[in-house]
Amino acid sequence: MFDCDSTLSAIEGIDELAAGHREAIAALTDAAMRGEVSLEAVYGQRLSLIQPSRAAVDALAAQYIAAVVPDARATVQGLMGHGVRVKILSGGLRQAILPFAEWLGVAEHDVAAVDLWFNADGSYREFDGGSPLTRSGGKRTIVDGWRGNVPTPILMVGDGITDLEARPAVERFVAYAGVVDRPAVTSAADAVIRTASLLPVLQEVLHTHRG
Repeated sequence: MFDCDSTLSAIEGIDELAAGHREAIAALTDAAMRGEVSLEAVYGQRLSLIQPSRAAVDALAAQYIAAVVPDARATVQGLMGHGVRVKILSGGLRQAILPFAEWLGVAEHDVAAVDLWFNADGSYREFDGGSPLTRSGGKRTIVDGWRGNVPTPILMVGDGITDLEARPAVERFVAYAGVVDRPAVTSAADAVIRTASLLPVLQEVLHTHRG
């Protein structure tokens, strides 16, 4: 399973929506991904500052595709060609990630992300504060809930501390540092990919499944 932001795509979606608050939002995102503050401390704060409209979130989907990490699509398709089930597990916004996932070839039911709700005029209303993905440790909670319903072994690929938090729930954690290298994450990973290309993930997954 893959994280989305700074893993499958080179952008951080919420940062892209920030407009006039970009510097402040990016600082909050980076602090959370490095583990300096909890995710729940910044998740709602970022969205309250941004107030993303439905149109802006829809446009973000195209930005994800435009900034796709090298060979991400080929990696996903290669994994599926070997019978591997591919899932996306992200604290990003579901409405923006779903079109990107479809472009990659990942089914909607294999995407876990955070829902937003909008007013009738398309303005921002609220986010799904009940989602575990808005809290530290939430990805582990989601993976624990999937146990028994997904094939094993499970390999997680991601760049941030929220991805590393899922390590106890998976067989192998691969840190992808091709966009952002976070020492707190790479130092604790089972393997690290520092190339821009995601293709090394294919070998990691096939090795794990053979093991």
